[in-house]
Amino acid sequence: MSATKTPVEVEGKALTLSNLDKVLYPAVALTKRDVLRYYTAIGPVLLPHLAGRPVTFKRAPDGMAGGAFFEKHVPRGAPGWLKTITVPAKDVEGSKGNGEIVFPAISDLASLVWAANLAALELHVPMWRIGPKGTPRRPDLLVFDLDPGAPADITQCCQVALLLREDLERDGFEPLAKTSGSKGLQLYARLPVRGGPRSSSDYAHDVARRLEGTHASLVTSVMRKELRRAKVLIDWSQNNPSKTTVAPYSLRLTDDATVSTPLSWDEVTAAAAGDAAQQVRFSTDDVLERVDRLGDLFAPLHD
Repeated sequence: MSATKTPVEVEGKALTLSNLDKVLYPAVALTKRDVLRYYTAIGPVLLPHLAGRPVTFKRAPDGMAGGAFFEKHVPRGAPGWLKTITVPAKDVEGSKGNGEIVFPAISDLASLVWAANLAALELHVPMWRIGPKGTPRRPDLLVFDLDPGAPADITQCCQVALLLREDLERDGFEPLAKTSGSKGLQLYARLPVRGGPRSSSDYAHDVARRLEGTHASLVTSVMRKELRRAKVLIDWSQNNPSKTTVAPYSLRLTDDATVSTPLSWDEVTAAAAGDAAQQVRFSTDDVLERVDRLGDLFAPLHD
Protein backbone atom coordinates (compact mmCIF):
# COMPACT_ATOMS: atom_id res chain seq x y z
CA MET A 1 0.00 0.00 0.00
CA SER A 2 1.24 3.46 -0.87
CA ALA A 3 2.73 5.47 1.97
CA THR A 4 0.07 8.11 1.29
CA LYS A 5 -2.72 5.68 2.25
CA THR A 6 -3.72 5.26 5.90
CA PRO A 7 -6.28 2.64 6.89
CA VAL A 8 -8.44 3.61 9.89
CA GLU A 9 -11.56 2.44 11.64
CA VAL A 10 -14.21 4.96 12.67
CA GLU A 11 -17.04 3.71 14.87
CA GLY A 12 -16.53 0.21 13.52
CA LYS A 13 -16.41 1.24 9.86
CA ALA A 14 -13.27 0.79 7.75
CA LEU A 15 -11.89 3.77 5.83
CA THR A 16 -8.69 4.51 3.96
CA LEU A 17 -7.44 8.07 4.34
CA SER A 18 -5.12 9.56 1.74
CA ASN A 19 -2.58 12.35 1.33
CA LEU A 20 -2.89 13.52 4.90
CA ASP A 21 0.00 15.96 4.58
CA LYS A 22 -1.37 17.69 1.49
CA VAL A 23 -1.74 21.42 2.19
CA LEU A 24 -5.29 22.47 1.36
CA TYR A 25 -5.13 26.03 2.70
CA PRO A 26 -1.61 27.34 1.96
CA ALA A 27 -2.14 30.79 3.51
CA VAL A 28 -2.64 29.21 6.95
CA ALA A 29 -0.73 25.95 6.32
CA LEU A 30 -3.83 23.83 6.97
CA THR A 31 -3.42 20.26 5.74
CA LYS A 32 -5.93 17.54 5.00
CA ARG A 33 -4.92 15.99 8.34
CA ASP A 34 -5.96 19.25 10.03
CA VAL A 35 -9.27 19.28 8.15
CA LEU A 36 -9.96 15.70 9.23
CA ARG A 37 -9.12 16.53 12.83
CA TYR A 38 -11.47 19.51 12.75
CA TYR A 39 -14.41 17.63 11.28
CA THR A 40 -13.85 14.74 13.68
CA ALA A 41 -13.81 17.09 16.66
CA ILE A 42 -16.81 19.19 15.53
CA GLY A 43 -18.81 16.14 14.46
CA PRO A 44 -21.00 15.87 17.58
CA VAL A 45 -22.44 19.38 17.06
CA LEU A 46 -22.32 19.41 13.25
CA LEU A 47 -24.02 16.07 12.53
CA PRO A 48 -27.46 17.01 13.97
CA HIS A 49 -27.59 19.88 11.45
CA LEU A 50 -27.00 17.43 8.59
CA ALA A 51 -29.28 14.65 9.84
CA GLY A 52 -32.01 13.69 7.38
CA ARG A 53 -30.87 16.22 4.79
CA PRO A 54 -29.25 15.45 1.42
CA VAL A 55 -25.75 16.90 1.48
CA THR A 56 -24.09 18.67 -1.43
CA PHE A 57 -20.30 18.79 -1.30
CA LYS A 58 -18.04 21.57 -2.48
CA ARG A 59 -14.84 19.66 -3.08
CA ALA A 60 -11.33 20.99 -3.60
CA PRO A 61 -8.99 17.97 -3.90
CA ASP A 62 -6.03 20.28 -4.43
CA GLY A 63 -7.22 22.83 -1.92
CA MET A 64 -7.12 26.56 -2.52
CA ALA A 65 -4.35 26.08 -5.08
CA GLY A 66 -6.66 24.13 -7.39
CA GLY A 67 -10.19 24.32 -8.63
CA ALA A 68 -13.31 23.51 -6.64
CA PHE A 69 -16.55 21.91 -7.78
CA PHE A 70 -19.97 21.08 -6.39
CA GLU A 71 -20.91 17.42 -6.18
CA LYS A 72 -24.44 16.19 -5.52
CA HIS A 73 -24.32 12.54 -6.58
CA VAL A 74 -22.61 10.00 -4.35
CA PRO A 75 -19.18 9.60 -5.99
CA ARG A 76 -17.81 6.32 -7.29
CA GLY A 77 -15.98 4.23 -4.74
CA ALA A 78 -18.21 5.27 -1.84
CA PRO A 79 -18.29 2.66 0.95
CA GLY A 80 -21.19 0.22 0.96
CA TRP A 81 -22.23 1.31 4.45
CA LEU A 82 -22.82 4.94 3.38
CA LYS A 83 -26.46 5.95 3.72
CA THR A 84 -28.00 7.87 0.84
CA ILE A 85 -31.01 10.06 0.05
CA THR A 86 -32.64 9.88 -3.38
CA VAL A 87 -34.31 13.04 -4.70
CA PRO A 88 -36.06 13.59 -8.07
CA ALA A 89 -33.75 15.60 -10.33
CA LYS A 90 -36.55 18.08 -11.04
CA ASP A 91 -36.45 19.11 -7.38
CA VAL A 92 -32.73 19.96 -7.41
CA GLU A 93 -31.44 23.34 -8.58
CA GLY A 94 -29.33 23.17 -11.71
CA SER A 95 -30.35 19.61 -12.56
CA LYS A 96 -31.98 18.57 -15.81
CA GLY A 97 -34.08 15.64 -16.88
CA ASN A 98 -36.53 13.41 -15.09
CA GLY A 99 -34.11 11.09 -13.35
CA GLU A 100 -33.01 10.93 -9.73
CA ILE A 101 -30.04 12.20 -7.79
CA VAL A 102 -28.60 9.98 -5.09
CA PHE A 103 -27.12 12.25 -2.43
CA PRO A 104 -24.87 11.19 0.43
CA ALA A 105 -26.51 11.26 3.85
CA ILE A 106 -23.85 12.35 6.33
CA SER A 107 -25.48 10.68 9.30
CA ASP A 108 -22.56 9.58 11.48
CA LEU A 109 -18.92 10.32 12.21
CA ALA A 110 -17.63 7.71 9.75
CA SER A 111 -19.59 9.37 6.93
CA LEU A 112 -18.27 12.79 7.93
CA VAL A 113 -14.67 11.55 7.96
CA TRP A 114 -15.23 9.88 4.59
CA ALA A 115 -16.47 13.19 3.16
CA ALA A 116 -13.57 15.16 4.63
CA ASN A 117 -11.12 12.68 3.15
CA LEU A 118 -12.61 13.49 -0.27
CA ALA A 119 -11.71 17.13 0.44
CA ALA A 120 -15.42 17.94 0.66
CA LEU A 121 -14.46 21.10 2.48
CA GLU A 122 -17.88 22.74 2.30
CA LEU A 123 -21.13 20.98 3.24
CA HIS A 124 -24.40 22.43 1.91
CA VAL A 125 -27.93 21.34 2.84
CA PRO A 126 -31.53 22.33 2.03
CA MET A 127 -34.01 23.70 4.54
CA TRP A 128 -35.97 20.42 4.59
CA ARG A 129 -35.45 16.87 5.77
CA ILE A 130 -36.39 13.59 4.17
CA GLY A 131 -39.47 11.89 5.59
CA PRO A 132 -39.82 8.28 6.78
CA LYS A 133 -41.16 7.22 3.35
CA GLY A 134 -38.15 8.70 1.57
CA THR A 135 -39.90 11.82 0.29
CA PRO A 136 -38.99 15.43 1.13
CA ARG A 137 -40.93 16.98 3.97
CA ARG A 138 -42.07 20.59 4.10
CA PRO A 139 -39.21 22.97 5.01
CA ASP A 140 -38.53 23.00 8.74
CA LEU A 141 -36.14 25.95 8.62
CA LEU A 142 -36.33 29.51 7.37
CA VAL A 143 -33.09 31.18 6.21
CA PHE A 144 -32.04 34.67 5.16
CA ASP A 145 -28.61 35.15 3.60
CA LEU A 146 -27.30 38.68 4.16
CA ASP A 147 -24.80 39.60 1.46
CA PRO A 148 -23.05 42.99 1.55
CA GLY A 149 -22.41 45.01 -1.60
CA ALA A 150 -19.14 46.93 -1.27
CA PRO A 151 -18.34 49.15 0.48
CA ALA A 152 -20.90 47.65 2.89
CA ASP A 153 -19.40 44.88 4.99
CA ILE A 154 -20.11 42.63 7.96
CA THR A 155 -20.94 45.68 10.12
CA GLN A 156 -23.88 46.57 7.89
CA CYS A 157 -24.88 42.90 7.71
CA CYS A 158 -25.14 42.84 11.49
CA GLN A 159 -27.20 46.04 11.47
CA VAL A 160 -29.63 44.45 9.02
CA ALA A 161 -29.64 41.26 11.08
CA LEU A 162 -30.90 43.20 14.10
CA LEU A 163 -33.68 44.76 12.04
CA LEU A 164 -34.59 41.38 10.61
CA ARG A 165 -34.56 39.80 14.06
CA GLU A 166 -37.04 42.39 15.34
CA ASP A 167 -39.31 41.81 12.34
CA LEU A 168 -39.23 38.03 12.67
CA GLU A 169 -39.84 38.12 16.41
CA ARG A 170 -42.97 40.19 15.79
CA ASP A 171 -44.16 37.31 13.60
CA GLY A 172 -43.51 34.80 16.37
CA PHE A 173 -40.15 33.41 15.23
CA GLU A 174 -36.99 33.01 17.33
CA PRO A 175 -34.18 33.74 14.85
CA LEU A 176 -30.54 32.78 15.31
CA ALA A 177 -27.50 34.19 13.48
CA LYS A 178 -24.33 32.70 12.07
CA THR A 179 -21.53 33.94 9.90
CA SER A 180 -21.58 32.70 6.34
CA GLY A 181 -17.88 31.99 6.77
CA SER A 182 -17.25 34.35 3.88
CA LYS A 183 -18.24 38.02 3.95
CA GLY A 184 -21.85 37.88 5.07
CA LEU A 185 -24.25 36.73 7.75
CA GLN A 186 -27.16 34.29 7.80
CA LEU A 187 -30.29 34.22 9.95
CA TYR A 188 -32.23 31.01 10.61
CA ALA A 189 -35.52 30.34 12.33
CA ARG A 190 -37.33 27.14 13.05
CA LEU A 191 -40.61 26.65 11.19
CA PRO A 192 -43.56 24.98 12.93
CA VAL A 193 -44.53 21.57 11.60
CA ARG A 194 -48.07 22.85 11.21
CA GLY A 195 -49.45 26.35 11.01
CA GLY A 196 -46.36 27.95 9.47
CA PRO A 197 -46.33 30.04 6.30
CA ARG A 198 -47.74 28.14 3.33
CA SER A 199 -44.62 28.97 1.32
CA SER A 200 -41.50 29.83 3.30
CA SER A 201 -39.95 31.29 0.14
CA ASP A 202 -42.88 33.65 -0.43
CA TYR A 203 -42.91 34.63 3.24
CA ALA A 204 -39.15 35.33 3.22
CA HIS A 205 -39.57 37.44 0.08
CA ASP A 206 -42.31 39.45 1.77
CA VAL A 207 -40.12 40.06 4.82
CA ALA A 208 -37.19 41.18 2.66
CA ARG A 209 -39.37 43.60 0.69
CA ARG A 210 -40.88 44.92 3.90
CA LEU A 211 -37.44 45.82 5.28
CA GLU A 212 -36.39 47.22 1.93
CA GLY A 213 -39.40 49.50 2.08
CA THR A 214 -38.56 50.87 5.53
CA HIS A 215 -34.74 50.92 5.21
CA ALA A 216 -34.16 51.57 1.50
CA SER A 217 -30.72 53.15 2.03
CA LEU A 218 -29.41 49.99 3.70
CA VAL A 219 -31.42 47.03 2.40
CA THR A 220 -32.26 45.55 -0.98
CA SER A 221 -34.24 42.45 -1.84
CA VAL A 222 -33.21 42.53 -5.51
CA MET A 223 -30.43 40.25 -6.75
CA ARG A 224 -29.13 42.55 -9.50
CA LYS A 225 -25.58 43.56 -8.61
CA GLU A 226 -25.87 47.11 -9.91
CA LEU A 227 -28.59 47.74 -7.28
CA ARG A 228 -26.60 46.30 -4.39
CA ARG A 229 -23.77 48.81 -4.02
CA ALA A 230 -23.38 49.95 -0.38
CA LYS A 231 -26.43 47.90 0.60
CA VAL A 232 -27.09 44.52 2.13
CA LEU A 233 -28.98 42.06 -0.02
CA ILE A 234 -31.47 40.01 1.98
CA ASP A 235 -31.34 36.88 -0.12
CA TRP A 236 -34.70 35.26 0.53
CA SER A 237 -34.37 32.85 -2.39
CA GLN A 238 -32.41 30.29 -0.36
CA ASN A 239 -35.80 29.13 0.92
CA ASN A 240 -36.64 27.62 -2.45
CA PRO A 241 -36.75 23.87 -1.68
CA SER A 242 -34.36 23.16 -4.56
CA LYS A 243 -31.61 25.35 -3.07
CA THR A 244 -29.01 24.69 -0.39
CA THR A 245 -27.12 26.81 2.15
CA VAL A 246 -23.79 26.13 3.79
CA ALA A 247 -24.28 24.14 7.00
CA PRO A 248 -23.41 25.45 10.46
CA TYR A 249 -19.79 24.60 11.36
CA SER A 250 -18.82 23.89 7.75
CA LEU A 251 -15.45 25.08 6.55
CA ARG A 252 -15.43 27.55 3.67
CA LEU A 253 -13.13 27.83 0.71
CA THR A 254 -11.50 31.04 1.88
CA ASP A 255 -7.79 31.71 2.02
CA ASP A 256 -7.82 31.74 5.82
CA ALA A 257 -9.98 28.59 6.20
CA THR A 258 -12.89 30.27 7.95
CA VAL A 259 -15.91 28.43 9.34
CA SER A 260 -19.62 29.25 9.16
CA THR A 261 -20.07 29.98 12.85
CA PRO A 262 -23.15 30.53 15.06
CA LEU A 263 -23.13 33.85 16.92
CA SER A 264 -24.85 35.14 20.01
CA TRP A 265 -27.06 38.19 19.60
CA ASP A 266 -24.69 40.09 21.89
CA GLU A 267 -21.93 39.44 19.37
CA VAL A 268 -24.12 40.59 16.49
CA THR A 269 -25.04 43.76 18.39
CA ALA A 270 -21.39 44.55 19.15
CA ALA A 271 -20.38 44.01 15.52
CA ALA A 272 -23.29 46.17 14.33
CA ALA A 273 -21.92 49.00 16.46
CA GLY A 274 -18.59 48.73 14.65
CA ASP A 275 -16.73 47.45 17.70
CA ALA A 276 -13.24 46.80 16.29
CA ALA A 277 -12.52 44.33 19.08
CA GLN A 278 -15.50 42.23 18.08
CA GLN A 279 -14.26 39.62 15.64
CA VAL A 280 -16.83 37.66 13.66
CA ARG A 281 -14.46 35.68 11.47
CA PHE A 282 -13.45 32.33 12.97
CA SER A 283 -10.85 29.65 12.33
CA THR A 284 -11.27 25.95 13.07
CA ASP A 285 -9.45 26.37 16.39
CA ASP A 286 -11.64 29.35 17.28
CA VAL A 287 -14.80 27.35 16.60
CA LEU A 288 -13.73 24.33 18.64
CA GLU A 289 -12.91 26.62 21.57
CA ARG A 290 -16.27 28.38 21.22
CA VAL A 291 -18.21 25.12 21.19
CA ASP A 292 -16.31 23.93 24.24
CA ARG A 293 -17.19 27.18 26.03
CA LEU A 294 -20.66 28.00 24.65
CA GLY A 295 -22.01 24.72 23.35
CA ASP A 296 -23.97 24.69 20.10
CA LEU A 297 -25.69 28.07 19.78
CA PHE A 298 -27.75 26.58 16.93
CA ALA A 299 -29.02 23.62 18.96
CA PRO A 300 -32.55 25.13 19.24
CA LEU A 301 -32.95 24.49 15.50
CA HIS A 302 -32.99 20.74 15.96
CA ASP A 303 -33.71 20.04 19.65
